[in-house]
Amino acid sequence: MMLRQDLAQIAAWIEPGSRILDLGCGDGTLLAHLRGSHASAGYGIEIADDSVLECVRKQVNVIQADLESGLRMFADGMFDTVVLSQTLQAMRHVEAVLLEMIRVGRRGIVSFPNFGHWRHALALLGGHMPVTPEIPYQWYDTPNIHLCTPKDFEVLAARLGLRITDRTLLAAGAPVRVLQNLRATVAIYRFEKR
Repeated sequence: MMLRQDLAQIAAWIEPGSRILDLGCGDGTLLAHLRGSHASAGYGIEIADDSVLECVRKQVNVIQADLESGLRMFADGMFDTVVLSQTLQAMRHVEAVLLEMIRVGRRGIVSFPNFGHWRHALALLGGHMPVTPEIPYQWYDTPNIHLCTPKDFEVLAARLGLRITDRTLLAAGAPVRVLQNLRATVAIYRFEKR
């Protein structure tokens, strides 16, 4: 099973045998991969009917729920890692979601599109909201309500008392080493409570 590049990096950060919670798990691809390659067990939370059905087809444990209503169904420290891939920007209450992630898990991993990418800046300078493979929506129909840059996320993480333990910035699926904030299209962070 071929993983999206951010999911491949996330999987590389997961220890074998871990208990995983995947928030906004989509069709369950990451959890199915981790079950097979890492002997990891866990749950996905997803709201979309068609994605929930695909999880069931893949025999992934899935709960149909809205992330915005919290993770009250899970006890403190129940999971080794809580993942939120390509969903952070669609959350209304970003701070609350990040704090819930670290409450129910020992560590968290997030990935999100980098709004600081040079193409986005160029589109804004041209008078238009950017439309790219990572942010493929027009301004009027986007689910993305909190776009940010890697530096924005780092400031928020520090304010919330989260310690970033790993960071990878990707462009076209490869790590970016030079001019990261301008060239990276996707940011991936692993963090824990300070």
